[in-house]
Amino acid sequence: MTPSSFPSLLQRFFTDRLIGQLSASPHTVASYRDAFRLLLQFAAQRLHRDPSELDMGQLDESFLTSFLEHLEQERGSSVRTRNTRLAALHAFFRYVAIIEPAYALKCQRVLAIPSKRYVRTPLEFLTRTEVDALVAAPDSRVWIGRRDRALLLLAAQTGLRNGELRALRVADVAFGTGAHVRCRGKGRKMRCTPLRADVVPVLRAWLAELRGDPTDPLFPSSRGGPLSADALQRLVAKHAATARRRCPSLIGRIVTPHKLRHAAAMELLRQGIDHTVIALWLGHESTETTEIYLHADMKLKEQALAHATPSGIAPGRYKPPDKLLAFLESL
Repeated sequence: MTPSSFPSLLQRFFTDRLIGQLSASPHTVASYRDAFRLLLQFAAQRLHRDPSELDMGQLDESFLTSFLEHLEQERGSSVRTRNTRLAALHAFFRYVAIIEPAYALKCQRVLAIPSKRYVRTPLEFLTRTEVDALVAAPDSRVWIGRRDRALLLLAAQTGLRNGELRALRVADVAFGTGAHVRCRGKGRKMRCTPLRADVVPVLRAWLAELRGDPTDPLFPSSRGGPLSADALQRLVAKHAATARRRCPSLIGRIVTPHKLRHAAAMELLRQGIDHTVIALWLGHESTETTEIYLHADMKLKEQALAHATPSGIAPGRYKPPDKLLAFLESL
C-alpha cells in the first residue's frame, strides 16, 4: 500500500489531529500554521518545488535542520522562536509516525532534533511611576484617548495578556460588590480578576460612553471591530513615546503590552502577595513561571540578604579540615 503524500498528511494533521482530536486552541493552530508556512517557503527556495509537489523523502532531518538554521541566521529569529517552530515539526512527525508506519524511521530521526538552550535575559518591567506616566499619556479630550486610557489602566492593574485584552467583551466587566473582569486565558481556562477601586470609575465612564451590546468588544477599533495584536502593540508604543517627555526613565526602552503584565505582577509581589496567588491572578499554569518575578526585583533580593546576614557580623569563611580537601577545593 502506497503511503500518503506529504500534502495529504499535513492537511490531516491540522483537520483531524489538531482540530478534530485535540481541539487545539486557535492560538496553537495559528502558531503551527505559521511554522509550516515558513517551511514551505524555505522548501520552495531551496528545492524549487511547489508546496503541493513536496514529498516526505525530501523532508529529512538534514533538510529540517537547515530550515531551523535559516530561521536563526537569515530571518533573525530568536532561539525561543526557533524552538517553537521545532515543536510544531515534532508534533507533525509524531502524528505521521502513528498513522504511517512506513515513515517511522524518518520520524524518529526528525524527533531526535533537539531544542536549543538559550540564555534567559533579565525580566524588564515598568515601575509605578512609569506606569502612571503611560496611563496619563492618552489625550482624554478625544474618544480614542479615553479608550486607550481605560485599556492601559486595566492592563497595568490586571496583567492580562495581549490576546486576553483584545478578546474582552462588554459583558466581561462586572461592577458592584466584588467588581471584576472575566477572561479566557491560555488552555481555554476562564478566570476572574478583581478590579481596583480607582479602575472601576474609569471603566464605568468608558462603558457609559461606549453603549455597546454585551457581545461587543470592550475596546473596539475605530471601525468597531476588535483590535488586532499589532494595533495594540502600536497603541502602547505610541503612548510610551508621549510618556517619555514626563518620565525620562522610559527613554531608550521598548514598552510592550507584556511589560504592563510584568508591572502588574511586580506590584502584587511588592505588596507581599504570595506567588501562588499571583500565579492564579496571571493565569500561569505553574508557580514556577511566576518565580521569574522573584529573580527580577533587586529590592526583594536585598531584603532577603538583610535577613540572611546579621548586621555588623562578618560571615564566616569555610576552612577545609584536611590538606587533601584543601587541594581539591583549590582546583
